[in-house]
Amino acid sequence: MPSLSPPSSPPLPQPSAQPLPTPGISPWPTALAGLLCLATAMGIGRFAFTPLLPMMLADGLVDLRGGSLLATANYLGYWLGALACALQPWLWRRLGWQGPVVPTRAIRFGLVATLLLTAGMALPWPAAWPWWRFLAGLASALVFVYTSGWCLARLTALGAPALAGVIYIGPGLGISVSGLAASAMVAHSWRAAQGWLAMAALAVVLMALAWPRLQGSVGVTGGAAQADDPPRRGALAAFALAYGLAGYGYIVTATFLPVIARQALPGSVWLDLFWPLFGLGVSLGALLTLRLPMAWDRRHLLASCYALQALGVALSVLLPTLAGFAFGSLLLGLPFTAITLFALQEARRLRPHGASAFIGLLTASYGLGQIAGPLVVAAVLARSATPHDGFTVSLLSAIAALLTGLLIYLLLARRAAPERSALGRP
Repeated sequence: MPSLSPPSSPPLPQPSAQPLPTPGISPWPTALAGLLCLATAMGIGRFAFTPLLPMMLADGLVDLRGGSLLATANYLGYWLGALACALQPWLWRRLGWQGPVVPTRAIRFGLVATLLLTAGMALPWPAAWPWWRFLAGLASALVFVYTSGWCLARLTALGAPALAGVIYIGPGLGISVSGLAASAMVAHSWRAAQGWLAMAALAVVLMALAWPRLQGSVGVTGGAAQADDPPRRGALAAFALAYGLAGYGYIVTATFLPVIARQALPGSVWLDLFWPLFGLGVSLGALLTLRLPMAWDRRHLLASCYALQALGVALSVLLPTLAGFAFGSLLLGLPFTAITLFALQEARRLRPHGASAFIGLLTASYGLGQIAGPLVVAAVLARSATPHDGFTVSLLSAIAALLTGLLIYLLLARRAAPERSALGRP
């Protein structure tokens, strides 16, 4: 749902010997809790930085290189946090600790940390800002991983797995609300520090709505759909590579969209609306996943999502106008959390009995792509004659990454087709 992220695919918590939820309980409180938690952790904890970066640049608090490093610190924290969650069962065994992690406790801890670290960015301690962004990435990963796992397991147990798409409306909602709030702040000449405090206040509101809904255990549910045949290691590695390319493909635009738009359309009154429009696309894309049949091949759906994002990025290069940025933002956002959801579903299909380990690999691959994006932008900007030239080269590399991932998914699906036919499957 940008890592929505979208954000990267979460490993599912290990099933515990807890009873299944009582039949007759409505699944909607669980779905809404997930939506609100991801709106806080992703929309604010991770991506509030994007609309606030121009304010920090205007206040002289950072330059473009410094902004890239702050973004990278956050993505590095998210990657390490997600990887730690994936390795949690192994770490518990190594340390001799007993009992599984209680998902709702982990979620609440991550939400509180997100709030405090967001507010910490308002403090005049620039040396601490990279650490705050790094820790905010860790907290975001913790919330995303355990919210996704807890919500998906409970919705399945309650007989409403199709409501999973509701959860991933959260990142888009948080992005839209935080983006519109930043636009209003710019219009009233707020300082960046005031902006960070306002985002922290918004996090308090979202947390207050989510907190009472974070109740209920994760029951032992049925297994995921079986793969057509045991996948080869090469196919799993190719799938992980393709997913990682999405992390790089979207992050350049998702991090620097307001800055790029300001350079292309100086003085435009619409500049601060492109990022909220991206968030709107994220939410709409999550809603659309509710209508897609589960029988459709997730690799084909992922390839389609990559094509939409590549087109969205291309519009920023080929049509640096009001319409180009508007449609580009929408197309970049529409498949954002859908990519996460489809990849998670495909991972569970490919490895129904070892999904957590494989999803951990996907998480690491996607996270590396996100980390590489801002670093590449910083390096290219340092070697470019103008910022416009640097951003153009960076966006073209993002398009190339997405198109490469698209081709990998199509090849994987094509290779699987003869194998299914040989086994007598449609």
